[in-house]
Amino acid sequence: MHVSLRQLQVFLCVAQCRSFSQTGQTLGLTQSAVSRAMVELEGQLHVRLLDRTTREVLLTDAGQLLAQKAAPLLQELADTLAEVADVGHAARGQVRMASSPTLSAALMPACIAACNRELPQVQLQLVDRLQQEVLAQVRSGDVHFGLVVEPPELGDLDCINLLHDPFVAVLPPGHALVQQAHDATSLRWDQLRGEALVLLDHASGSRRLMDAALLASGCGPEHSPVVQEVGHVTTAFRMVEAGIGISIMPGLAIPAHGLSSLQVRDLRPQVQRAIMLVRRRQRSLPAAAQAVWDLVARRLTTLPPQ
Repeated sequence: MHVSLRQLQVFLCVAQCRSFSQTGQTLGLTQSAVSRAMVELEGQLHVRLLDRTTREVLLTDAGQLLAQKAAPLLQELADTLAEVADVGHAARGQVRMASSPTLSAALMPACIAACNRELPQVQLQLVDRLQQEVLAQVRSGDVHFGLVVEPPELGDLDCINLLHDPFVAVLPPGHALVQQAHDATSLRWDQLRGEALVLLDHASGSRRLMDAALLASGCGPEHSPVVQEVGHVTTAFRMVEAGIGISIMPGLAIPAHGLSSLQVRDLRPQVQRAIMLVRRRQRSLPAAAQAVWDLVARRLTTLPPQ
């Protein structure tokens, strides 16, 4: 049996109008097209549905039964299709986004507040994880997308660059390099040669970039030993305060109000890390997740340069 949805729609309109010509006007069909649809429907069902006289169209017992049963079914189907379309276009529901700790602290509070204001029907849940876990959760689909420092390779991920964040040196106030800073605001990378370093460990997306910059400036491990590797920026700051070594940090890791007990100096030549949004390649985001992706991208690409 190959009854089409269109045949049923035409039949229900005929059942309501009791006229082929009026049905045609309602549905934008010719009278012959309406007649053909009814002949085809009766042929598929092997039963007469309509008795047509010169003045009106009457329903047979089978036609009355079909009209009674089909009308609510087609309405339910229409409601279902509308609901599916609404899901595809409406920005509502929960969105899970992953981000590494430094980026979560520096960038996400303002984005979450903006989401609460601009997308009140969306609940943005931030998953705060180390970079490798962020990438793993994006790939597995546990989160809709992630905010990361440029990974060494993207593979099956799509990305957009949002901003660039330069590295800075963090030193105790009385350190000799504080006095050598160019214009009291910057240091050269090669001035770090011979200094003990306290760095973020390799779970950080930034460590690979720090190591490359140190090596390029002649400050490899044999010249500038890494005496402590830590997982959190606050731990590194406390170690610098204690005189264990100096640190290199992304600019975004420095609080907006600065570090009252430490000195921060720009590093020249400037080396930056790229901050990007990543998502699974060739996978459409739900409407709510796409709305949050667009909001985060819009806000972070308009931040003033560091």
